[in-house]
Formats: sequence, structure tokens, C-alpha cells
Amino acid sequence: MQTETDKTLEALSKEFSLSKEIILKKSLKFFLEKKLREVKTDIFMITGKYKISSIEDFDELYKRGEVEEKDSWIDFQNLDHLEFKRDGIIELIQELE
Repeated sequence: MQTETDKTLEALSKEFSLSKEIILKKSLKFFLEKKLREVKTDIFMITGKYKISSIEDFDELYKRGEVEEKDSWIDFQNLDHLEFKRDGIIELIQELE
């Protein structure tokens, strides 16, 4: 039994004379690029708040005593997670190219 997605993919393949694999690959790349923009926006919000460019810079703020952990620990953890997520998405995009 063919699913709705399979039917749509088949129709697109015929309409645009492209293989299903190419359509899927381009779709995945588009999806990942959209997610990457969202993650980068979230990173920008945190780095802008502390006037830093990376998790390493954030760590330096702690070491120099310029930021209190109790006030910023959640942002630190979120930035660390977001940078990890960003790197993973970039890797996936590169695999699709």
C-alpha cells in the first residue's frame, strides 16, 4: 500500500523529471538549513546578551568573574547545547552535498 508521502513523491518526480532520491535529498537539505537558521538565531540571542561569540568565551567570563553562574548558568547550558546541535546539523548538511 502506497502512503500519501510516497504518492506525493512519485507525483513530484514525474512533474519535475527528477529522481525521488534527488527530491528527498533536496528536501532534507532545505529542512536542515531551516533548522540551522533557527539554531543560529537562538545562539545569536545568547551570545548577543553576553557580548561573546562562543561557549569558550562564556567560560572565560566565568573564569574572569565577569558573570555570576547563578544568573547565567541556564544560558551557558543552552548555548553549549545549541552549539553542539549546530555542529551536528552542519555535518548532516555536508553529508547531503
